[in-house]
Amino acid sequence: MKTFKGYARANGDFGIRNHLLIIPTVICANQVCSRIEQMVPDTVAIPHQHGCSQIGADKDRTFDVLAGTGRNPNVGAVLIVSLGCEVVDPQALADAIRETGKPVEWFDIQSAGGSIKAIQHGVELARRMRAELDRVEKVDVPFSKLRIGVKCGGSDATSGLASNPALGVAADAIIADGGAVVIGETTEIIGAEHLLAERCVTPDVSSKLYSIVERFEREVERAGADMRGGNPSPGNIAGGLSTIEEKSLGCISKCGTAPIRAVIEYAEQIPNGGLYFMDSPGNDIECVSGMAAGGAHLVCFTTGRGTPTGSAVVPVIKITANAQMYRRMEDNMDVDVSGLLTGAFDLREAGRRIEREIREVADGKLTKAEILGHREFSINRIGPSL
Repeated sequence: MKTFKGYARANGDFGIRNHLLIIPTVICANQVCSRIEQMVPDTVAIPHQHGCSQIGADKDRTFDVLAGTGRNPNVGAVLIVSLGCEVVDPQALADAIRETGKPVEWFDIQSAGGSIKAIQHGVELARRMRAELDRVEKVDVPFSKLRIGVKCGGSDATSGLASNPALGVAADAIIADGGAVVIGETTEIIGAEHLLAERCVTPDVSSKLYSIVERFEREVERAGADMRGGNPSPGNIAGGLSTIEEKSLGCISKCGTAPIRAVIEYAEQIPNGGLYFMDSPGNDIECVSGMAAGGAHLVCFTTGRGTPTGSAVVPVIKITANAQMYRRMEDNMDVDVSGLLTGAFDLREAGRRIEREIREVADGKLTKAEILGHREFSINRIGPSL
C-alpha cells in the first residue's frame, strides 16, 4: 500500500500540513489577525472583506467558507478573532469547527479592550496553541485518503493541448488508487458541459450539472452583461484562445476520464474517492478557497501565461507546458511538461511527472507558492453589501 507521512485528526481524517489558522470573523478583525500572524511563527491568517452587512445566502456562504477552511484537515488548530458586533457568530463558527475534534479558541476585540490588548491576548493564545501542534508526530497515511483539486488559470494554447491533458492522466491515477479529485470553474465548462454531463453516474447528477450552468447564465443575464467580455480573458486571447468553447474543451481535460459521482455546491465537503464537480467561479483565488473549504488537501493548478498565486491552507502545485513562460517564471512553477509538445516524452510520462509531484508534496515537499509565502484567500459572494 502506497503511503505518505501525514497528521492524524481526531475525526479520522488526515492532513498533509499542520497549520495553526487564525480566522477573522469580519474585515474589522483583519489587522489584529495579521499582527498575531506576524508575531507568532508558523501561523496562517486569512484576512477577508466580509462578515458584516450581509444577509441570507451571502451571510451563510461567508460562514460556510470560514468554517470549512477551519475544518480542512491541513489545519491542526484554530484561533478565531471577532470584533464583537458582526453578523458572523464567532461561537457558532467555533462550534462548527470543533466538530472535527481540533482545538479552537476565540475572543472579540471589543471585550479585549481594543486592538493592542487584543493582539497581546491573541499572541499568547497562538503561542500556546502552536507549541501544542509542534508536538504532533506524523503517521503513515494511505494515498487513497487524498482529495485533490484541479484548477487552471492564466491559460493559453499550451494549457488545453498539453498541461491540462497531462493533469487528467494524473487525476485518473489518483482516483485509481482510491483518492478523490474535484474540478470546479462552472464558468469555464460552458460550451463543453454536455461532455461532462455524459460522464455523470446518474441522470440526477447530470441534471444538476446542467442546472448550475443555467443558474450562472441567468445571473449574468440579470446583470445585463455578456460573460464573453471577461472569459476568455485578454490574457487568454493573447495566448491563443479564441472562444469560451475552445477554452472549456481544454479546461475539462484536466479532470481525466473517470465518471462524475456528484455535483457539489461551493465549499461543500468533498466526498472520499472518485471524481466530483464543485460549482465555483473561474476566479482563481475564490475557486481554490472553495476547494480548500471543501476539504481538499492540495490543488494542482495548470497555467500557460503564468501566475504566482497560492492558497492559505493547501499547497498549490503549478504546472505548465509553456517552455518560454517556465524559463521566465521558474521561481513560481513546480512542474514543466513542455517536453510533451516537443516530443521529448509522451502524455503518460507527463502525467507520471505530475503524479510524482503530488505524492512528494503530500509527503511534505513545499511548493514554490508555499516557499514564497503565497497565502491568497478570497470568499465568493452572492449578493450586494447592505
